[in-house]
Amino acid sequence: MSLINTEIKPFKTTAFHNGKFGPVSDADLKGKWSVVVFYPADFTFVCPTELGDLADEYESFQKIGVEVYAVSTDTHFTHKAWHDASETIKKIRYPMLGDPTGTITRNFDVMIEEEGLALRGTFVINPEGIIKVCEIHDLGIGRDAKELLRKVQAAQYVASHPGEVCPAKWTPGDATLAPSLDLVGKI
Repeated sequence: MSLINTEIKPFKTTAFHNGKFGPVSDADLKGKWSVVVFYPADFTFVCPTELGDLADEYESFQKIGVEVYAVSTDTHFTHKAWHDASETIKKIRYPMLGDPTGTITRNFDVMIEEEGLALRGTFVINPEGIIKVCEIHDLGIGRDAKELLRKVQAAQYVASHPGEVCPAKWTPGDATLAPSLDLVGKI
């Protein structure tokens, strides 16, 4: 069953954010657009390239009212240790959620049970807590923050313009489509 158009499930955890530990729950993801990015583990190889790329684009997400959350099955203590040890991870200004029990990872259906690690899952959640984008990658395939930003912009556009849809490679300012009988077979 797809998670698209389902509400996020309840969770409570501790995050490492801006040099401090603090609580984060499903309630924090509501009331604004959110991106939740799952990754396998701290102190790995592809993960810092993705999280660093996301850190480089974080201001662009913030400008459109989006909070980013990174989640792995590591603890918030491990997130801090990684932050302190890695120049790439030091760039991160978004919350890094610890999920040592796997609750959040299982809620989003990205847990690799036999390893206790998360797949590379990316979720865009609207202000009502409904999942609008769900993308899951195998561990060896990294993601692109600019493409994720474009998808969030498209989801926001569609949400605020009922009856319109965004075609492939759409970016803000491009033409959209209004599905109708007149368009059938003409695109």
